[in-house]
Amino acid sequence: MNGAALNRIAERLKARPDIFARRRETVERPWLNQGAFLMRGLEKVRAESSLTALAYNLHRTLNVKS
Repeated sequence: MNGAALNRIAERLKARPDIFARRRETVERPWLNQGAFLMRGLEKVRAESSLTALAYNLHRTLNVKS
């Protein structure tokens, strides 16, 4: 990053420290213990990754709604 970008970030942090504090609290969990991919080939791995992301998002949505 260049100096101008770092200065803008510093100004935003001074103006709204609560937003950055909340962001630090938000932690993404590992994707349902994904581990290694079971399929081979880029297309199949993309599909498997997409299904894992979908399952993770559904799981997270259900937990937020409850």
